[in-house]
Amino acid sequence: MGLKANWVKHLLKFKFEAGTSRGVYTEKETFYLRITDTETPSVSGFGEIAPLHGLSIDYVPDFEQVLNNVCDTFNSLDLEVFPWNLNIILSQLIDDAFPSVKFGFETALLDFMNGGKRIIFDNDFADGRKAIPINGLVWMGSKEFMVDQVEEKLKAGFDTLKLKIGAINFEDELSILSSIRERYTPEQISLRVDANGAFPVEEASQKLAKLNNYQLHSIEQPIKAHQTEAMAILSESSPVPIALDEELIGISDYVQKMQLLKKIKPQYIILKPTLLGGLQHCREWIEIANRLHIGWWITSALESNIGLNAIAQFSAEYKNTLPQGLGTGALYHNNIVSPLTVENGCLRYDTKKEWDLDILE
Repeated sequence: MGLKANWVKHLLKFKFEAGTSRGVYTEKETFYLRITDTETPSVSGFGEIAPLHGLSIDYVPDFEQVLNNVCDTFNSLDLEVFPWNLNIILSQLIDDAFPSVKFGFETALLDFMNGGKRIIFDNDFADGRKAIPINGLVWMGSKEFMVDQVEEKLKAGFDTLKLKIGAINFEDELSILSSIRERYTPEQISLRVDANGAFPVEEASQKLAKLNNYQLHSIEQPIKAHQTEAMAILSESSPVPIALDEELIGISDYVQKMQLLKKIKPQYIILKPTLLGGLQHCREWIEIANRLHIGWWITSALESNIGLNAIAQFSAEYKNTLPQGLGTGALYHNNIVSPLTVENGCLRYDTKKEWDLDILE
């Protein structure tokens, strides 16, 4: 009879005020997509559609109507899906203007094709044999709050920390970095910082020079996106390696992806499937980055465990030894209960634990 799609909305509640230079999150709306076949109703594929306020290009006032329209079209087509036609279906069904919708459908269909067991990719991570090293994320807040988070992450066994910067006094942020470096060498603790575009262009070089005193691994998006010339100059001159993040959002054309990375020549790019239009678009960014000798890692974008699981399994398809940005599963009071577990700075899929999807029924 063909595949059918429907969705339910869920409001995720943060355990604390999660601060970035764009604002503070206390809750986040997400949408769970379910795909079934009327001939085998016991098999369901789930995906997560989670546009981010102030960042996703598809965070629009009529988003629920967009979801309804895509589901109605999908349900009317009497589709059968196979690995060979998945990307054809996605490209014809969902406009690139709605990247989070494409990611949700893509991962739900992959889950469905693999038997509806939350196995998006059958690999060493999904079967519990491989753990993925991840960075410990330190959110913005008061200096005391950030220091407490640093201590918590170090005690939990993380050897890579990522600090959100750009919202509190810059000297206070430097003092936090200094306190870490007084205790740990770069070989012991790798430090990443994420400015989310907070630095004014005219101040960026000076701030990067000061940050360089703390032997950082990289800085994500020091200035706002779409300042290509300025970012290219920074990438060439910065003593701290630069990673592009927001800069990639909204670019779906392969040629434009290539042109952007050739122009800016960053040291790294950060891939967030929800914001970039799904896994196939991430594959294109990875292929281009590899050709241009640009490093990369994959990061979740505040999805719940449904989306995080898909992103982690996709990440495990690659032999990338850099710590990934997949530590967001513990952010919420009311996350989906899943086998995802963080141990000693790594994300694991504990096959002894079960998914609890009652909230999706």
